Amino acid sequence: MVRRLSVRRLLATGLTVVATAAAALVATAAPAAAATTPGIDVSNYQGAINWTSVRNAGIQFAFIKATEGTSYKDPRFNTNYPNAYYAGVIRGAYHFARPNLSGGAAQADFLVNNGGAWSADSRTLPAALDLEANPYAGGYCYGLSTSGMRTWISDFVNRYKARTSRYAVIYTTTSWWNTCTGSWSAPWANNPLWIACWCGSAGTLPAGAPFWSFWQYTSSGTVSGISGNVDRNYWNGDRTRLIALANNT
Repeated sequence: MVRRLSVRRLLATGLTVVATAAAALVATAAPAAAATTPGIDVSNYQGAINWTSVRNAGIQFAFIKATEGTSYKDPRFNTNYPNAYYAGVIRGAYHFARPNLSGGAAQADFLVNNGGAWSADSRTLPAALDLEANPYAGGYCYGLSTSGMRTWISDFVNRYKARTSRYAVIYTTTSWWNTCTGSWSAPWANNPLWIACWCGSAGTLPAGAPFWSFWQYTSSGTVSGISGNVDRNYWNGDRTRLIALANNT
């Protein structure tokens, strides 16, 4: 996400992103007609948020920007994260990856040290790693080879797992993932997949992903309690299954 943060908004149109869950963490792939649960993702870009109004509007979960690289902390995270919790919104932090600036393990530590840890309280999701086209200088894939990107991602998710006991959610587009990781399929055995496709369906998933767990389907949604546009998402299941992911049960 760029907008100081959301490249998603620059790239997701017509592209696909996946979010697949580990077999042990996420319910089995839901059929097309199965229940979905509405959510949003937000950052400082949205300004002040009335989380009670958001929850009353039917929003049940939110990913909230926490960090970027190893130096940027979203200035509204420390307000949004607890306020979402107290309003009854199941929340998770997200980290905007900057693979050309530092190693994956260092960025996972920065996320965990700045609010992106996990607790089994029925309202905290494992954090999400936001992987998308580089909005800054350095090339579409941040100057890394496909093997280098695989190593960076592995270092991030392994450190996050070591620090929190949880597998991070991975947000990406199918185009970016297949290009920058060389159609790598290994993470989808464990990491829930969050797909971004601003289209009528989640579309083609990244290589090897059996299903999506979260789907960001628009960047121009509206929700009571938030001024202006906001990204809207679905969880691929009902609230009970989302709480199960939150609690690792």
